[in-house]
Amino acid sequence: MSAHAKTYDSAPAVLPSSKAGTGHNFKRLLPFLVLLALAVALPALGNTYWTVIATRAAIYWVLVSGLNLIVGYAGQLAIGYVALLTVGAYTASVLVNGNVSEPWEPYAALTAAGALGGVVGLVVGLPALRLRTFYFAMTTLGFATIVTQIALAWESVTGGGIGVPGPAMPAPFDSDQGLYYLCLGFAALATLLTANIAHSRFGRGLITIRDAEVAAEAFGISKAKLLAAVFVFAGVLAGIAGGLFSSLQTYITPEAFTFELSVLFFISILIGGRSSILGPLLGTVILTILPEVAAPLAAWSNFLYALLLLVIVLAIPGGIASMLDFEGRRPLPGNRRIQPDLNAVREILAEVPRDGQISLDNLHLSFGGVKAIDGLSMRINGGEVHGLIGPNGSGKTTTLNVISGYYQPQQGSITEHGERLPLGRPLDRAARGFARTYQTPRIVGDTSVLKNVMAGGYASAQGSFMEALFRLGRHHADERRLHDLAFAAVRAVGLAQVAHVRADRLQHSELRFLELARALMLQPKYLLLDEPAAGLTGDEIKRLGEIIKEISRCGTAVLLVEHHADLIFDICDHVTVLNLGAVLASGTPQEIRTHKEVVSAYLGA
Repeated sequence: MSAHAKTYDSAPAVLPSSKAGTGHNFKRLLPFLVLLALAVALPALGNTYWTVIATRAAIYWVLVSGLNLIVGYAGQLAIGYVALLTVGAYTASVLVNGNVSEPWEPYAALTAAGALGGVVGLVVGLPALRLRTFYFAMTTLGFATIVTQIALAWESVTGGGIGVPGPAMPAPFDSDQGLYYLCLGFAALATLLTANIAHSRFGRGLITIRDAEVAAEAFGISKAKLLAAVFVFAGVLAGIAGGLFSSLQTYITPEAFTFELSVLFFISILIGGRSSILGPLLGTVILTILPEVAAPLAAWSNFLYALLLLVIVLAIPGGIASMLDFEGRRPLPGNRRIQPDLNAVREILAEVPRDGQISLDNLHLSFGGVKAIDGLSMRINGGEVHGLIGPNGSGKTTTLNVISGYYQPQQGSITEHGERLPLGRPLDRAARGFARTYQTPRIVGDTSVLKNVMAGGYASAQGSFMEALFRLGRHHADERRLHDLAFAAVRAVGLAQVAHVRADRLQHSELRFLELARALMLQPKYLLLDEPAAGLTGDEIKRLGEIIKEISRCGTAVLLVEHHADLIFDICDHVTVLNLGAVLASGTPQEIRTHKEVVSAYLGA
């Protein structure tokens, strides 16, 4: 990998200047710096009431910042997160009051609240690995109800319905203003940490799981491991928020942790916008202040939240974040063309071994009584483009899915140089040098082309979640290498001029090339292409063929599923024809062109 990093560092035409990068980072930080300056200056107004409201907003944001990674980035509907606030608040209060042991110091109790919040956060999040959308949302709501009932029933520890005093922070945080600055400090730290994750490979992994889960597996993104880490981190923040909340309230009862709080946390993210830190932050501040400025309507708070959400969904589907995305609304050049750079292809694949070889031996796969693959045997060699054609329903995409590990055949094997590949394990494929594209482009629409492509290199990075959280160790090297490699990849497929454009603003043909660029991030030994020319013009198909052929010349074994016969016969070294899941014919393009059964069953007269 280091050799590749040097190769890309030596291509200055691809990379933005350091001054441009610094300017972009400052522009991104400016809104947060302005908000922080305003927050720091707020107590100078001398209004204690608004200082308390701002303290509450800061506490809520500590929780919402972590929840945002779960809901806004990973797309998991965790509605009942007030349960984590409850756990943190009672943990800190019970420990400080000595209800289960000798009284703890407030800071130690706050630390324990965060630790227990992390454990409970993982427990709450585990169902997300099996449940989807509505069902997971109901699970989190049910957990919130269980926590409230425990607080009511465990009178000897929690005080039951009477409650328990919250911890009093020592000086200099024992006043309204002192507590405010303490909570503001935690809010600033939570913002920094969640932004570190959001702008790392783990943040890109989360949004890929959200919008393209099948593709995420192909990149080596483990949903279970990544979500577990994020649920623990979000739980720690929620537990700390609960401990701070108990100090602000001074006395807590189960009635303090209402369903309305869960609604506030969840809607703050929805109106803030997905894949954003600033949007949900502003959403949290707005929803915290709203009941105060509309005090006579306090009883209608849920109605107001629902109305605000409805307005946002109908008028601004992207939320507050889309309103603030001025750069993303700039018009794109209408006459842009895809101009591949084959030199960049060679740079990316310079170290790909040329001895790749996979063999499919007597594969059988049935879905019920339907035989999708019937005794398929085939060999794919490095440095060659192997075409796989046949009528619709002949088993072409199913074959790719078996090779990729999505499907496990009932019989047969896949070997690489005689070594059996594990079947039905898609997460293993990226590390073995397998990359692929899909019939329908699986992209993340609300993020840039460059970040979509960078997501493809997830498995090749070495830094841990903790290193990304604190921007330490291998994290910086990973990000530099992935950034440079992604720029080389978008240049290779001809998308350099739209590298920083949101992917959902691209034309269909550009999305096809984007997927190919993302596959190149793995510097693949084996490349599986599923109808990459679908929807392309004749000129674009020609350029696509040039890229694919160059990839094979670099040593990569390419398996191409395609309906455009001209492309198959122009660039393939070998062609296999399937019909009803079985091999109808196999040979050179010229042999297939003149094969009577192929002409009759597929190519036509």
